[in-house]
Amino acid sequence: MAKTVSPDAISFILSNPCPDSSSDLPEIIVQVLDLKPTGNKYMFMASDGKMKVRALLQSALSSEVTSGNIQNLGLIRVLDYTLNDIPTKNEKFLIVSKCEAVSPALEAEYKAEVKTEGSGIVLKPKQEMGVESEVKSEAKGIVLKPKEEIVAKSAAQIVHEQHGNMAPAARMAMTRRIHPLVSLNPYQGVWTIKVRVTSKGNMRTYKNARGEGCVFNVELTDEDGTQIQATMFNEAAKKFFDKFQMGKVYYISKGTLKVANKQFKTVQNDYEMTLNENSEVEEARNEATFIPETKFSFVPIDELGPYVNGRELVDVIGVVQSVSPTMSIRRKINNETIPKRDITIADETKKTVVVSLWGDLATNIGQELLDMADKSPVVAIKSLRVGDFQGVSLSALSKSIVVVNPDTPEAKKLKSWYDSEGKDASLAAIGSGLSPSTQSGTRSMYSDRVSLAHITGNPSLGEDKPVFFCIKAYISYIKPDQAMWYRACKTCNKKVTEAVGSGYWCEGCQKNEDNCSLRYIMVVKVSDASGEAYLSVFNEQAEKIIGCSADELNELKSQDGDSAYQAKLKEATWVPHLFRVSVTPHEYNNEKKQRITIRAVSPIDYATEFKYLIEEISKMRVSK
Repeated sequence: MAKTVSPDAISFILSNPCPDSSSDLPEIIVQVLDLKPTGNKYMFMASDGKMKVRALLQSALSSEVTSGNIQNLGLIRVLDYTLNDIPTKNEKFLIVSKCEAVSPALEAEYKAEVKTEGSGIVLKPKQEMGVESEVKSEAKGIVLKPKEEIVAKSAAQIVHEQHGNMAPAARMAMTRRIHPLVSLNPYQGVWTIKVRVTSKGNMRTYKNARGEGCVFNVELTDEDGTQIQATMFNEAAKKFFDKFQMGKVYYISKGTLKVANKQFKTVQNDYEMTLNENSEVEEARNEATFIPETKFSFVPIDELGPYVNGRELVDVIGVVQSVSPTMSIRRKINNETIPKRDITIADETKKTVVVSLWGDLATNIGQELLDMADKSPVVAIKSLRVGDFQGVSLSALSKSIVVVNPDTPEAKKLKSWYDSEGKDASLAAIGSGLSPSTQSGTRSMYSDRVSLAHITGNPSLGEDKPVFFCIKAYISYIKPDQAMWYRACKTCNKKVTEAVGSGYWCEGCQKNEDNCSLRYIMVVKVSDASGEAYLSVFNEQAEKIIGCSADELNELKSQDGDSAYQAKLKEATWVPHLFRVSVTPHEYNNEKKQRITIRAVSPIDYATEFKYLIEEISKMRVSK
């Protein structure tokens, strides 16, 4: 018999906004209406034929929609959910964290049967809901209450009797519903999560206009592998810093959530958590813990360019091409040596990239990969930083996870491609195509080439995350009376202030220094055939444009005067350059504007430029 919508399913959800246990839920089958994407999630109207409620499929379920399992007008069985109030509106919002497809799209929207008797309406009884209808005895006036209340009461008594002597954390596990991280959002009220600490930062101090303080953060992972970053300030930081220990599992409640700052987030989650001194953190002792499932969000090798030198970490998967011997690298910070090993991997984009493994990853996993390199193993790596060495390179961190020959569809597909054609294909490093003068750039200066008008004519560019382009343009004007540089610490390059008495105070290093250096931070006007724009430029790139360091330019200005200083700036104008730029939006005086920042700059290699132009002309001919 074909499945159909559960009668009064929405009514049940509305009356049970946060069920104690997903295992005790009755069968809840609803129809999906008006299914549409919103970011990496999907919104829809959940309907039982009589009532509807706005709903959201969490991002973990998006693949069910893209694969066609969940369809508009189709049926789904809700296995776990949370019902939230929308503070700004007088309505409810259903967040579906677990569900399964029951039926593909029906021919039309399902409408519940309604029978009319006289002037009244008779609805079907609620037997499928597991709740008995209210029964009245006309003779004695007895009212029998729904069976559900009696069951709930006896269950509570059983839990109290059997588990009253358990440890607090164990009692919490038995009596409080644990919310998956994927179901949390800023509009939620009371929640409790069970998570493992998979990364812990150091306690940091800060000073701003509101005073001094301290802060640290942790990365938390639940049983499903979903991650979230939690931050604690001041009293909360002092309270929880020693409590949170790497690898241990905790129950956490009474925190707040907000939309994650994409510029600083280090995990794949739309939200970030803040814990204050009133938040509750309790270690899960005397009970079975869990090892979080490792979830990957792979970035193809040929799409790594936009992540270069950014804060966002990436996951990659590739076939190992080569493994280097272990090297010993001396750290500049503490002069200690650390083992390093480079592996080169390739994927279906026919691009290769070098991944640097450090410490135990280099000596343990790295040696394992070296021993089996001739078998071309597949390796999946989570949480890598993208650098600009040799154009694009990857570097592992202390929290990086390396899985050799993972049993996943992506790994099987990649291995199949490599065995059938990849091993004989011509593979190129992602940084290839860079001329020697552009090796310090982020990507080839001949990829993503656009005109200035393309950037300035699209004000919405970079709203989700920074976007990167390459442009060929001229420096047309450098304003001489702008703030060209700042005083920087010679150790960490952060801004310093004049110390009391003499010297300079560095907040980052927390120490006084007798001397400081100057580092460029300025704005230049650039022009091409399509238009002009103002670009922000920082020290390394500015030195290439001006032709000297900020200290040298300041000395020139001090000794030879403004005329020599302005002449030096004028020398830098109307010289053609190739720029790699990032584009992000920002607000200035309540007005939304673009911030275009130069990330790499190089002079034009005309032989390579001519080759690029010939290829572009050939493409035009083919398109015609």
